[in-house]
Amino acid sequence: MTNGHLDILIRASKIFDHVTVAVLQNREKRGKNLFEIEERLEIIREVTTQAHLKNISVDSFQGLLADYAKDQGVPVIVRGLRAVSDYELELQVAHLNRQLNKNLETVFIMAATRYSFLSSTMVKEISSYGGDISKFVPPATAKALRRKYDELQILP
Repeated sequence: MTNGHLDILIRASKIFDHVTVAVLQNREKRGKNLFEIEERLEIIREVTTQAHLKNISVDSFQGLLADYAKDQGVPVIVRGLRAVSDYELELQVAHLNRQLNKNLETVFIMAATRYSFLSSTMVKEISSYGGDISKFVPPATAKALRRKYDELQILP
């Protein structure tokens, strides 16, 4: 979870009474993700607790987000946008989700300018080389990345 993700989450938590961070258990990426699903959920829980976000819950799901939303009675998906290039893909996904679940709306929240360049892929790469990521991620994420790269014996 980057500071950009956290920023979107904080802003969404001010708009909605309750926000669930739903993390996909993507079978295509099984074994390819740096963190296992439980580790990812724990990082998000720690970050949201440290940020004092009381109306946030964390869950995981398999399959389609539109189906998960329907099963959970969720009427709105919040998606963060960094740049125009994100918008094209996210618009496509929003339309598909609406076709799959006619009661589902998507709300886009623009990333704060200071986070518009951030991606978790870039942060992981910097961290893998031992770079300072403290400006880009909450402390819980930085700690988890250091621990993971130490376990994998990747850091220089």
